[in-house]
Amino acid sequence: MANVSATAKKIIGNVEKVILGKRQEVLLALVSYFCEGHILLEDVPGVAKTMLARALALSVDCSFKRVQCTPDLLPSDITGASIFNQKLTEFVFRQGPIFAQIVLADEINRATPRTQAALLEAMAEGQVTVDGETYSLEKPFLVIATQNPVDHEGAFPLPEAQLDRFLVRLSLGYPSIEEEAKMLDRLQRGHPIDNLAPVVTAADVIACQKAIREVYVDEKVRNYILEIVHGTRLHDDVALGGSPRASLALFRTAQAVAAMRGNNFVLPDDVKRMAAPVLTHRLVLRPESRLRKVSAAHVVEEVLNETPAPIAKSGAAAS
Repeated sequence: MANVSATAKKIIGNVEKVILGKRQEVLLALVSYFCEGHILLEDVPGVAKTMLARALALSVDCSFKRVQCTPDLLPSDITGASIFNQKLTEFVFRQGPIFAQIVLADEINRATPRTQAALLEAMAEGQVTVDGETYSLEKPFLVIATQNPVDHEGAFPLPEAQLDRFLVRLSLGYPSIEEEAKMLDRLQRGHPIDNLAPVVTAADVIACQKAIREVYVDEKVRNYILEIVHGTRLHDDVALGGSPRASLALFRTAQAVAAMRGNNFVLPDDVKRMAAPVLTHRLVLRPESRLRKVSAAHVVEEVLNETPAPIAKSGAAAS
């Protein structure tokens, strides 16, 4: 786990040359990357959602493409299309931006549902099918999508099935006055992202992804994860609780958090830390609960408070 922790520190340190005061959000984004998951950045305009995605991509020596989602964007603009080559007198497939190792889908809720669906197979299966041909995507593959939850005009909200494909949802929020003052000072003569260079390779990330799967999870901690997810399904304010995919996501992200801390075993605190980023976007609240201003984050907090955390044995942890 020392290699995972060292790799994480390199990436976080590099990203923080651009993103100030958001270590928790950077760490959570990296957790998703190491779990082979995908990230949804949801927040108001101008809080560096796109900049965080670019900084993370530039910190790893991988191919990177950005897609600016608009209502006239077609699925073939993402996946690619077969173009007739007059010299060869045959159709040749021209790859779209989805074939990059890190793909930024900026303002994904501006794209039509048909175009949004073009990302589903790539995110879930790591492959793309065009004209009956299936093409595998190069690993490590990561989709980072951003969306503005405030302006709904001309937007197409992501359906629950596609929200469930994102491992975590993050919100950056506004910086403090001190952090914003530092930002103004840094940006006076240029943007630091212009000088950002890779600090790790794709092979380093793949090695971390494999190592995380070997992190030990005690049976009591496994049951704790299941009780939390089942608690969301039984909550009075929830119409649709966490799916089995949510249980697996909480399991994987807890492993990643433990590994990034240098541990080879998962603690209940690791599970608690990832509960909100993993579960909130997967819950569908009852209409009457939404009218009472109940939030998914409040539901997850209640479930955590009502679910007793196990006390891991020292012998189990040592194993």
